[in-house]
Amino acid sequence: MEMSESVNVLGEKLEACGKDPITGFYRDGCCNVGPDDFGLHAVCAVVTDDFLEFSKARGNDLSTPRPEFGFEGLKAGDSWCLCAARWQEAFDAGSAPRVRLRATHQAALEKCVLDDLKAHGADLS
Repeated sequence: MEMSESVNVLGEKLEACGKDPITGFYRDGCCNVGPDDFGLHAVCAVVTDDFLEFSKARGNDLSTPRPEFGFEGLKAGDSWCLCAARWQEAFDAGSAPRVRLRATHQAALEKCVLDDLKAHGADLS
């Protein structure tokens, strides 16, 4: 799929989120979104054990390997494109992981509060 240049929540060119494991709805390493991404996988997060447990409790087990889908399972420290609404839900519950703002697509702002994302920013000094 041909993607136009994507923009992050800071108004800059979207940076890659993660290649190991390969992330993104389109498995291109970036949190690009498109019309077929109903979950809006726009937030580049550095997952934690706390978040992985939170997500599993909400019905989305991201830590268990699923080889039939080529998914090795996530571990703390992995960068992963999360659904924006799930990240905001985790934030509201006190379980949100850090966010790589430069790799978080601006579409995340449809579901997330920019100040909340910045409060968990992992890539700004």
